[in-house]
Amino acid sequence: MNRLTQYGRMAEKHWREHCPKLVRDLEAKGQLHAMLLEAEEKTKDEMIELTQQFRKQGLTTQQAHDRAWEMVREDYILLPPESLRTATKKTENSGT
Repeated sequence: MNRLTQYGRMAEKHWREHCPKLVRDLEAKGQLHAMLLEAEEKTKDEMIELTQQFRKQGLTTQQAHDRAWEMVREDYILLPPESLRTATKKTENSGT
């Protein structure tokens, strides 16, 4: 089994705290580790791509990394809390 990197460990900690239902569902299906690996891989790939783009725009390496992290982190690692996602779905479904 592949070991998680810092992104995977960060995702697991965050998901367990803010998305416990997701974690339970993934664990029940035996897919939690695979999903954490996928989240870290997608994060890493997008971070590399965005950092290179920002470097070409003249940002320093640190600035480029920080901006890329700000853009990518909530897509795969720091998912919105389940309570917020549930409230958003209810609002969208009610048409308000």
